[in-house]
This record gives sequence, structure tokens and C-alpha cells, in this order.
Amino acid sequence: MRERGFYIEGGLVSVLTAEPLNRFLDYKAPEGGVFAGAFVMVPLGPRRVLGVVWGVGAGDFDISKVRTIGRVLDVPPMRAEMVEFLTKAAEYTLTPLSLMLRLATRAPGLAQPASMRKILRKGLVAPVKITAARSRVLKVLDDHGGAGFAPSELSALAVVSSSVIKALIAQGAVVEEVAPRDLSYPKLDAEHVGKTLSADQAVAAKTLREAVRSGVYGTTLLKGVTGSGKTEVYLEAVAEALKSGRQALVLLPEIALTVEFLDRVEKRFGQRPAEWHSGASQAERRRCWKAVAEGGAQLVVGARSSLFLPFRDLGLIVVDEEHDGSYKQEEGVLYHARDMAVLRASLCSATVILASATPSLESWANAEAGKYARIDLHERFGTAELPNMDSIDMRSEAMEVNRWLSPTLVGEMKIRLEAGEQSLLFLNRRGFAPLTLCRACGEQIGCSDCDARMVEHRFLKRLVCHQCGASKPIPDTCPSCGVVGKLAAIGPGVERLAEEATELFPDARVAILSSDLAETARALKQRIDEIAAGGADIIIGTQIVAKGHNFPHLTLVGVIDADLGLQGGDLRAAEKSFQLIRQVAGRAGRAEKPGTALLQTHQPEHPVIKAILSGDEEGFWKAEAESRQRAGAPPYGRMAGIVVSGEKEATVFDLARYLARNSQAINQIDAQLFGPAAAPVSKIRGRFRVRLLVKAPKGAPMQKAIKAWLAGVKVPPNMRITVDIDPQSFY
Repeated sequence: MRERGFYIEGGLVSVLTAEPLNRFLDYKAPEGGVFAGAFVMVPLGPRRVLGVVWGVGAGDFDISKVRTIGRVLDVPPMRAEMVEFLTKAAEYTLTPLSLMLRLATRAPGLAQPASMRKILRKGLVAPVKITAARSRVLKVLDDHGGAGFAPSELSALAVVSSSVIKALIAQGAVVEEVAPRDLSYPKLDAEHVGKTLSADQAVAAKTLREAVRSGVYGTTLLKGVTGSGKTEVYLEAVAEALKSGRQALVLLPEIALTVEFLDRVEKRFGQRPAEWHSGASQAERRRCWKAVAEGGAQLVVGARSSLFLPFRDLGLIVVDEEHDGSYKQEEGVLYHARDMAVLRASLCSATVILASATPSLESWANAEAGKYARIDLHERFGTAELPNMDSIDMRSEAMEVNRWLSPTLVGEMKIRLEAGEQSLLFLNRRGFAPLTLCRACGEQIGCSDCDARMVEHRFLKRLVCHQCGASKPIPDTCPSCGVVGKLAAIGPGVERLAEEATELFPDARVAILSSDLAETARALKQRIDEIAAGGADIIIGTQIVAKGHNFPHLTLVGVIDADLGLQGGDLRAAEKSFQLIRQVAGRAGRAEKPGTALLQTHQPEHPVIKAILSGDEEGFWKAEAESRQRAGAPPYGRMAGIVVSGEKEATVFDLARYLARNSQAINQIDAQLFGPAAAPVSKIRGRFRVRLLVKAPKGAPMQKAIKAWLAGVKVPPNMRITVDIDPQSFY
């Protein structure tokens, strides 16, 4: 693969910009020519915008009106492999290429020349007087682990004026430094001694090292029970990539995991790697982007968007917790990071490792079919054993009104408290209660901009819409009938469970782990470390507790509503429930003390509940695969979701019906078209939503058919047609 594109010495060049134009623009090449793939600044109307030279210009425009490229940026040109990746990703997801380029250039300040800059760091002197504003500044500096910030960026993050920061500088609590705009990353030591591996782990690590060393594309499913040491195994593959002089990328599903994982990488390789996620500062993202392009960043740990970084020689991609739903981008460019990782690796002869204790059915099926290799880790590392699992039949429990913890579970929690051990209560509902109901008129308080109920967050003293984020104070008076004192919170969230646990065990230390209560990833990591060290007796959490955390004192997991994910018509309901509950149960007994997991359920005979309790994972996957095959559903068939949205419900339905009536292109590939129908969440942020669903055979050219279907449709102003290839959700 050539590093640079061919050289264009003169004439017209074709430039792709990240602007929403969805076409190439012709410009005159600068004096002396330009490489294909060069990043350039070009005039577009009165503005100068970032673009990439894609090739020779078409020449189908009045040459006298063609403008000249303004400036060629001093960064490595886009590699041919990256051009191919963006092109293929755009074709697969039916996304305009300009939007794909925007994903690949999301580094602020790329057009700025290399220079020195003033940065602010935390000083060694405590401020003379602590105020709320000054505390916020110091907290931002603490939460980002010593990273330097531009003065304006620090002001924005801390929500303070520049005068607050100047006062801290004057006192020495914050110090000014002059540093290169983009510092280089320290070299990672691939020979640094890692943890001693078990025999099982050593065999897996040897196989993965050989795969990386081969320099040939291949994907391996690394399946290991919770606590089996999958991370240490795939870090050996990272070490092999570094030894080979190639770059590695580790994708994590949640930013909350980043801090803990970075600490593990630092212990393994002696230095911290590059980071790429929404919590990184603008300066850090620009630094990472440039270092990746120049080969100066050996390892990147990041969120799904890090797949679009301009790696110079990418040799390994690890997708940790590959089953996690957060790898699917649900807004803007709709893509699945797991699938894009496989695509990217295939184009640059890299190895992919998909790591999970409960893999996605797609990955399991690809391994069964021989498309992916598979490595299994069957035992927990060290003396830890898998927890015993059982169900609590809620139909036979004597439950009090407005109580959610069964007597059986409460009894088990009491035993753990007396033994000085921890209990975890899992409920995948944030806030205090999912519904606020007026007992006078029956009104259910909903969001004014969405077709969704507002969730009470008692700690915040607000009602919050989990669709659009809108919030308002908890009212005393019903907004519908005006009656005072009749509003009631219906159903439990984690905050309500905490209230109940505190009432039952007033002397116990109760901690809540929920994404909406964590201000930053570092603050969440600090809280998790405190809990892991014994700083809580009862932990109450949402799905965030299922993602790789280790609590050595935890011996009991109680799943409060094991039936919650089994409701509705979600194609993946059984799979998601199986994965989530198995992951949560795996938090118990990860040290020397044995663990127990108890599932509160009204359906103990449900196949998913029985599969979870039996531990017959292969049996579950085979049964789920057979069910999907009979239905022609993914991964044994293909689906695409079409969402028509707009501000007027009638016109949205009119356009959706027009699409359904004129779907000849879909019919020609033996596909089925379902709908139109109002989406389950029919209104979000003031826009009405109507869904159609295309279901096609496995090998059908679905993208080509959908493209032809929509090509002649004129979309009215303020309306939108969104295509989601391989949808993961159907809201």
C-alpha cells in the first residue's frame, strides 16, 4: 500500500470537503503541484474550508471561474487505504462521502501551523481562598490527569470567567507553561514484563501473537468467561504489534472504562498510550490525530470514532466487549464500529480481535461458519470461580406495596452484611421512577418535545426526558387538571432502590453507580476504586456496572427485574437480556470468596432465564441462531430501517406512504417492505417519525436497491429520510 497518492503537477484537481454538498469540487492545483490525498484549505463562497485532494479534476466547469487551492496543510496526505475505507464505508452505510470525511477530520486546529502555545496546569500551591468557581477549575485539572488546557478551554470546561483563572495563576494554584502545540507521545516498551499468564491464557496469547506477526488480515473471536483475563491476553497481541513496528487500536464501549484501562496499559508498557474520545481536550485530540498520521502514536485507546483516525501502519484492532450496543452509532453517520473495524483491517492487512464473555450472535455465527477464528478461555484467572446462579420466583414472594426487593433477596443481603461482604443490586433504569402519574386525572407527565414519559430524578429534583435530555422541576400540581398533591412516582429506578435499601439496612453504606450521576470518567473511576476497596456495603447500579469492573469484596448480585429486557418486539431482546444479565452476574465472586447471583423474575420458565441459569451458552446461541434462521433475520438475512421525519405528522405519513407505493426497486431483489407505521417513539425533539423496514435475503444487493428506490424521491424542506443499514434498535 503506497503511503502517498500520485502527484498532480498542474491543471485541475478534484477536492472533497467535509461540507454537506455531497459532490466533488474542481480547483486549480497550487504552483508546483500537489499529492492526491493532500489535506488542503480551499475557498468555498466567502469561507475557507478543509478538504482532501481526491484526484484529477473533472473539468466540466467554466475554467475561468475555477478557483485555486489556498494552502496545502503540513500533515501527511491521506493514505490510499484510508480513501478506500471511507469510500467503502460510505457505500455500505449509504452515507454521503462528505460526511464520512467529516468523521475522519474531527481534530480541531488541523489547519493551524505547528507552533508553541500557552497552557495551564495545576500548580503545587493551594489557593488562599476556596470558592465554588475556583473549586471547579481545580477539579477540571484533577479530572484530566495533568493535561494542559488553553485558557479559554479551561474557562469553558469549568464554567468560570477568565478573572477566576487569572486569580489562581497569581496565587500559584494554576501555572502557565509554554509548550509545543502538539507534544510527541512517549515510546511504549513492548518488552516490558506483563503479568504471569495461566496455561490457558498463554496458549491464547501465543495464537494471537502469531496472527499479528503474520501481517495477514484475520479476525479472531476471543471468548472468555468474566474474570478469565481476556485483557491481559489481548495486550500480548498489542505488544506483538508494537514489536513489529505497527500501530494498534483498542476500542472500548464506554468512556467510563477509559481511565481504568489506561492505568492497566501503563503498567503493561511503562507509558500511557494516546487517547481518543469525547472526554479528551481539543488539544489532545489534535495531538493524537497528527501523531497517528505521522506514526508517532503506537497505541490508541478510544471510542468507536477512533476507527477513522489516519493510521500510518495499523496492524491490530481490538474491539473490547464487542457485543456492546454502544458500538452502534445511532445519530449522524449510522455505522457499527465492530463491522467497520473488520472492514478497515481487511484493507490494511491487520488483525482484529473481538473480545467478549457474551459475544454478539453475528460474531458467534461468523466463527461457526469459519469466517472468524475462535479462542475460548474457560476458567477464571487464579482462584476465582464462577458464581452460583438461581432464580427467585416473584409469584411466590410476599411483597409489600411499593417494595421491590424480595424477602429472599433481602435475607441473602443480610447474610453478606454480617460477613462484611458486598452486595450488588442491578436495575437497568436510571433515576428514581420511570413514570409520574396524576392519581386524580390519570395524566402521565411526558416531554413536550418527544413522545416519551419523563423520568423522575429525585437526587437532581427534576423530571428528565431520556430521549432528548430536556428537564424541568418536579411539579407539585398536575399540569393537566391542576390538582395539588396527587402526583405519584410509579415504578422503580436505581434511586428508589437506594431509598428502599437504606430503609431496610440503615447502618449500611449504599452507593449508586449510574451514568447520569457521574460528572467525569475520572470521577467515576475514583468512585469505583473506593467501592472496590470496600467503601460501600450495597452497590446499586445500571448497566454501567456490567462493563468490566472488578469488586473483590462482592459476593452477591441481585438482578431486580430479570424480565425487563424480555418485553416488546425487539429482534435482539433475548440476546441482549442474556448478555447483560450474564455480564452483571459475573461481577460476583471474582476473588477468593465464592459468589452468588439471584434473578428476581415472574417468568422462571422463560427460555432466556433458563439459559442464563444453566450456563449453557452454546445451547442458547444455537437455539437463537435457529430461530433467526427460520425467520430470515440477521445475521441470516438482511434488514434496513427507513425513518421519515418532519415537523408535521400528516406530511411525514404522506411521504412514507409514497415511498411504500413506489418500491419497485425493493421488490426486484425479493425483499419485503413493512410499514409505514409510527415509530415506537413517534416524536423526538419536536419531529414526528414514521418507520419502514426492508427485509431481504442474505446475499441480496440491498444497498443498490435502496439507493435506486430513493434516488427519484424529492424530499420536501424540513423533512428527512434516514437509512439505517443493519439496525440494532427499532425505536
